[in-house]
Amino acid sequence: MLPDLQLDDIVRLRKVHPCGSYEWKVVRLGADIGLECLGCARRVMLPRRQLAQRLKTIVQHGKQSAPQAPDSA
Repeated sequence: MLPDLQLDDIVRLRKVHPCGSYEWKVVRLGADIGLECLGCARRVMLPRRQLAQRLKTIVQHGKQSAPQAPDSA
């Protein structure tokens, strides 16, 4: 099962990319997950199931929108 991914998460895959980097940034979510290599900026699309098999760990969570405080009137 694929863990809960968000945009701008940095993930580490099991196999090294030909450029030498293991880390990828999540740039698109949907039925397919868009990833951008942090070593060479190559972009790929992987089906969720295939990414779940190749994923080793989530290195860093992306920027999450901070909850807004209710207006006090």
